[in-house]
Amino acid sequence: MSPQFVDWWLSHPSLFGMPFHFWTVFIVILGAFVGSFLNVCIHRMPLDQSVVNPPSHCPHCRYSIPWYLNIPVITWLWLRGRCRSCAAPISPRYLAVEVLTAALFALCWVHFGHNDPGLALALCVLFSLFVVATFIDFEHFIIPDPITLGGAGAGLILSPIVPGLHATFSAGEALKRSALGIAIGFGVVYGVVRLGKLLFGRERIPMEPGTRVVFHEDGIVLPDRTIPFAEIFYRKSDTIRMVGRHVELADRCYVEAEVRLNEAGLVVGPDTFVPADEPYLAADATELVLPREAMGFGDVKFMATIGAFLGWQATLFTLAAASLLGAAIGLSLIVIGRREWSARLPFGPYLTAGAVLWLFGGSRFWSQFIGY
Repeated sequence: MSPQFVDWWLSHPSLFGMPFHFWTVFIVILGAFVGSFLNVCIHRMPLDQSVVNPPSHCPHCRYSIPWYLNIPVITWLWLRGRCRSCAAPISPRYLAVEVLTAALFALCWVHFGHNDPGLALALCVLFSLFVVATFIDFEHFIIPDPITLGGAGAGLILSPIVPGLHATFSAGEALKRSALGIAIGFGVVYGVVRLGKLLFGRERIPMEPGTRVVFHEDGIVLPDRTIPFAEIFYRKSDTIRMVGRHVELADRCYVEAEVRLNEAGLVVGPDTFVPADEPYLAADATELVLPREAMGFGDVKFMATIGAFLGWQATLFTLAAASLLGAAIGLSLIVIGRREWSARLPFGPYLTAGAVLWLFGGSRFWSQFIGY
């Protein structure tokens, strides 16, 4: 915001005749209502559904929720977490998201609003994106484009309006820092993804003699588990490779044949097939190699969002902090038996945590480190 407005704000303990903490209460209520909308985004975005139409309704009985039963926090507590129409349970996540968003809005306002109310409100937008990305990534291992690409665009637009996002009073300088943050945030993490694909892009699954592997329309069935194709194919070039002593299709068999399967086609020995036309594929496998990603492409675009709002220095700090947090928590879960080495880890929540650390102390650490 302009220095003149900041000076005016500091010399006026109230805004529009109301004290600062009146607006704190207002921001908390606003955060709860925004959290209610974020719940809609968290539920519908992974399903590619509109977040506007149809209006809020019970997913069980399709009961259209009237406005007086759609009051954040209060309604959930009053109905004891159940639908008014069919009494089906409403996930506690809805209450958690509303309370969390209200708390984050309050934190932004109390911490930044005294000096720069515009900065506090802009960060409320960023924190809303963080909430949606975190909950979706935990459940679906994706971060939708409206959050990542839309977030990067929002950061680019808000930066010249609220230059305080980039610790400057110049709108032009803030716009340049935002654009640089997008470029470096995207570029650095994309480089990590490409390097990870080069170094760790394949997972070899050991096969005991006579191990039966069956491919069905949703994934690969092994003796001890099923691996969904959604966890394997991230890009069109990702290919499953398998060598089998006996390979069986619905109408033919092969001996000592290599199988290669990707989204574009199926190759068995010398023959090529359309995967959708082959209802059955099984093999006594001797080797199975799956494609593996170091990081999802949604994380790359999400880092561009962080760079757009907070600048390029924040992206480097966020990536380092997220990597340390992810490694520590992932290893802890492995040690206590809650996670396997090969299990996927949603990285978006750790990027969010790294960005929050930047806002509440990490930037000062960065300045001290660079000075040192």
